[in-house]
Amino acid sequence: MRDYDIVIGLEVHAQLLTETKIFCGCSARAGLAPNSSTCPVCMGMPGVLPVLNSKVVEFGIRLGLATGCTIARRNVFARKNYFYPDLPKGYQITQYDRPLCERGFLEIEIAGTKKRIGITRIHMEEDAGKNIHDEHEPVSYMDFNRAGVPLLEIVSEPDIAGPDEAVAYLKELRQILMFLDICDGNMEEGSFRCDANISVKPKGVAAFGIRTELKNMNSFRNVGKALEFEVDRHIGILKAGGRVEQDTRLWDVAANRTRSMRSKEESHDYRYFPDPDLVPLEVDEAWIEEIRSSLPELPSAKRKRFQEEYGLPAYDADVLTQTKALADYFEQCSELLDSPKEISNWIMTEVLRVLNEQDIALPQLKVTPGMLTAMLTLISTGTISISMAKEVFAEMASSGRTAEDIVQSKGLRQISDEDELLGLVQGILENNPAEVKKYRQGKTQLLGFFVGQLMKATKGKANPNLANSIIKEMLES
Repeated sequence: MRDYDIVIGLEVHAQLLTETKIFCGCSARAGLAPNSSTCPVCMGMPGVLPVLNSKVVEFGIRLGLATGCTIARRNVFARKNYFYPDLPKGYQITQYDRPLCERGFLEIEIAGTKKRIGITRIHMEEDAGKNIHDEHEPVSYMDFNRAGVPLLEIVSEPDIAGPDEAVAYLKELRQILMFLDICDGNMEEGSFRCDANISVKPKGVAAFGIRTELKNMNSFRNVGKALEFEVDRHIGILKAGGRVEQDTRLWDVAANRTRSMRSKEESHDYRYFPDPDLVPLEVDEAWIEEIRSSLPELPSAKRKRFQEEYGLPAYDADVLTQTKALADYFEQCSELLDSPKEISNWIMTEVLRVLNEQDIALPQLKVTPGMLTAMLTLISTGTISISMAKEVFAEMASSGRTAEDIVQSKGLRQISDEDELLGLVQGILENNPAEVKKYRQGKTQLLGFFVGQLMKATKGKANPNLANSIIKEMLES
């Protein structure tokens, strides 16, 4: 690949978290019975008129401001004309030459190097319905619940130079959308969808190569694999003296390859024209500034602050800011206990493990910040050991009981009484004279054997630091 430049541009469709659709009052909620959330407007019946949902505009402005875009004061909706069974009107209401947001950017980091990826435009549009293919019969069914659900399309500049940069861009964009509370970012369910335009050209050549479009990539992993495959395919064709055909291709997950779907359409194929049923949208400066003042701290700023304010490593800051809920959980814990690295370690291991095992979101976790920090206090005071704490945490996550209650009821309190441990160690040494002799002859690794014997005698309740100290002192005296 060193002999070739890779040029990638991404088109992301983000489904918005509005209660109703973009041009009618039907519910935009997913999971409803098929075709139960439709009306004459979203089904394109004759004589009906669309009415713009102002929340969609607000959400679009929020994303535009978060990505440094210029917000257009005058917006025009257009009709994108094409035929497909899931498009009830025979056209899609979108924006064409007068989009809501233009000329923004995202900053990504690859191997410690930051790079700015330009955003060409962000525009509002409606989604199509869903085509469901029967697995047993040669028929398809249509569910129009999704028709008219609001989307933002985010179009990047062709600044992305490889699959790793594409994945980094998508992850950063998804995080921003979720921090803004305007999209849930679920790729598998289609609320965050990505198409990629990719071309390859010999190094030093100014003109872009022939591009292909990739669809059907429903995870970051699939995006990376699909782009890698397509890069190799383009280079293979060029090296063989062939010519890349411009087309739209699907990523075949089962076969781990792309397959041609159709020839690539250009904008003139869609016969765009201003929608006669929607007047131009005027956005005033006061509304933009009101939205700007309500923006939350964005992921990149939060990552930087977590490193500077809490002294966390970059890795910890990155993990803790994957979602706003996780970042808030960490900060709530840190308000109760001044031990940020210890809190971070427990969140990144035990908290995330339980969320994964129970398949729940953070708000459903039974361990509150107050409960976690109270347990960490029991560790710092020597009441329980770290190994005991893991057992306690698991019980907390399962039952919702406090650490103190679990420790008390299960008798897990750590033995930190020096006199009590001295007596136990004395007995262990007397019962193992051969091991004592070997230790004193230089086989110091046997210290672990004696610690293990003490832990066995105390059912794991001996304070490990105190146990090590007492055993070592008695062996060397």
